Amino acid sequence: MKAALLNKKRDLVVTNLPNLPAPAVGEVQIAIRSVGICGSDIHYFVHGRIGAAVVDKPMVIGHEASGVVTAVGENVTHLKPGDRVCMEPGIPDFHSKETLRGIYNLDPAVKFWATPPVHGCLAEKVNHPASLTFKLPESVSFNEGAFVEPLSIGLHAAIQADIKAGDTALVLGCGTIGIVTAISALMAGCSKVIISDVQQSKLDIAAEFTGMVTVNTRNESVTERVKQETQDNGVNIVFDCCGIQSAVDEALSLAAPQATIMLIACPTQKLAIDVLQSQTKELSFKTIYRYRNIYPRAINLLASKKFDLTHLIGRIFSLENAPEAFEYAARGGEGEVKVMFNLNF
Repeated sequence: MKAALLNKKRDLVVTNLPNLPAPAVGEVQIAIRSVGICGSDIHYFVHGRIGAAVVDKPMVIGHEASGVVTAVGENVTHLKPGDRVCMEPGIPDFHSKETLRGIYNLDPAVKFWATPPVHGCLAEKVNHPASLTFKLPESVSFNEGAFVEPLSIGLHAAIQADIKAGDTALVLGCGTIGIVTAISALMAGCSKVIISDVQQSKLDIAAEFTGMVTVNTRNESVTERVKQETQDNGVNIVFDCCGIQSAVDEALSLAAPQATIMLIACPTQKLAIDVLQSQTKELSFKTIYRYRNIYPRAINLLASKKFDLTHLIGRIFSLENAPEAFEYAARGGEGEVKVMFNLNF
């Protein structure tokens, strides 16, 4: 079985691994069709670690995927061979306190694909819990199915932000997560979403979605644009998809009184928050960690065809070209939002 194996930073190889065993009780086996490269994948490739998670032994990379069920284990009744599916990559302890409380994404023992030492899914096949495997409607392509994972982050953020119809929002950062968060905010009821970045090519892609106002901070003040778009009132919600100090400072400055600041990005260092400035506006701060119970919503939203995420897809690689693909993505591609793989077509 071929797989893309990250041995250490900048050392990614396509190699043959032993064939998978038959799926265990409650599992399915899936032939992978599409896989997206996430920012965390690139971080592991370039740096060999994210915080305390270190690539200290070979690890199959990748966690955004879709595919076709090829075999089912005992006690699996809702899936069968031939079903088109996508997979939620975080496997919790189904008996943990967090899981039993319904917050399984916060289970400290969760095994998340391509988070050391857990193998990911950039391989010809994977075995996965059937309870975390979801059928795709015929109207949702495999490439869109691989987008369910990042879209779920945006949806979870929008839901936790408690958006009300007519709200205005600001998204700081126009990468994959920034754009899907902006889309989710619009779908949840925002009348307008301002999204900022320094890469015009990504902003041009965001501008294709109705309701998005793009700001290139290289040549335009996001402060002045927010004032213009909100009649100097500030935005009701700020989504930080950057995770840097300047973004947090900007969020506090551009938020309306009693606004919500949603911290999505995972910063690489500790960030400071001006408590007094936050108090004088009665700002609320919220955080999210991945998502929970969101995949069915994300699939339904994709099936509705209210927006087209394929605009975000740039170059598509084969599994055999995984090293080239990761070098390409690490360089930023050609201003693309999402680099993907197609397998087994």
